[in-house]
Amino acid sequence: MKITILAVGRLKAGPERELLERYRDRAARAGRPLSLAFELKEIPDSSARRAAVRKDEEAAAIIAAVPLGAAIVALDERGRALDSRAFADRIAAWRDGGARDIAIAIGGADGLGTTVLDRADLRLAFGSMTWPHQLVRILLAEQLYRTVTILTGHPYHRD
Repeated sequence: MKITILAVGRLKAGPERELLERYRDRAARAGRPLSLAFELKEIPDSSARRAAVRKDEEAAAIIAAVPLGAAIVALDERGRALDSRAFADRIAAWRDGGARDIAIAIGGADGLGTTVLDRADLRLAFGSMTWPHQLVRILLAEQLYRTVTILTGHPYHRD
């Protein structure tokens, strides 16, 4: 199963990008025995002047990049807060249920448009605070690595 992170905007070279890549690489290596693969697709920011139009344009681009039949996870501050084990269990349930793809959407500065939120199989919150989308990518990549370690019984995660 492939897990694709669909993130609005481009993360420039630097320490944030390096940390993101470190966790993505760790997840990819550790995920192979579980048939898990990871990909990052960066969606261009909309240049529309109004926030609502930007969100709609970015949402359309995200939906266009979602693999056919994929489960969609929308990162949304109003979503459900899951602990790491529950998130890992959800990923495993999709995998064990025959899902070939999961797409995890990270919105831009204005958040995700309703097209993505309405289509999401899971609206997930990393707490009720608003996080910069650059940091959310790193948090998500770490949680995906943690998911793999939970599913393999590796001691990285401690309950």
